[in-house]
Amino acid sequence: MQGKKARQKLLKTFNDTSPDELDKRSIILRELLSTLGQRAVIEPPFFCDYGYNIHIGDNFYANFNCVVLDCAEVTIGDNVFLGPGVQIYTATHPLVAEERNTGLEAAKPIVLGDSVWIGGGAIINPGLTIGRGTTIGSGSVVTKNIPPNVFAAGNPCKVIRYLG
Repeated sequence: MQGKKARQKLLKTFNDTSPDELDKRSIILRELLSTLGQRAVIEPPFFCDYGYNIHIGDNFYANFNCVVLDCAEVTIGDNVFLGPGVQIYTATHPLVAEERNTGLEAAKPIVLGDSVWIGGGAIINPGLTIGRGTTIGSGSVVTKNIPPNVFAAGNPCKVIRYLG
């Protein structure tokens, strides 16, 4: 496992690639991330804490400016698509100021099931699962688990309707 500076350098190298350097991007991502499936594309710029806590399935696409704070495991299924500016946060802090001021931190894993689509600018909070086949609307703030095969949106994100 690489040190933090080495990972940051890898991420900078990835983010500095040109559009015709797809093979170079793939090589860097395979070194940075724990698991990267076949036909997985991440558009730079991309930001993460560690990389080694990220597991990505096949046929994945992340548009520009995605952030994954992977202090805990982030598991992303097959056929998952992230719009631009999606943010996935495993990191959390105490709500009580006195506890937070001590520097106490925690992290909770996130799971995105197969065939999930997250609209641009959505935020996925710590410890959540988004079920298979679900679509999350752009700009949503997901604060609770979302079941499979639904369209959910809003702040806080709520199920709008069930899909076929």
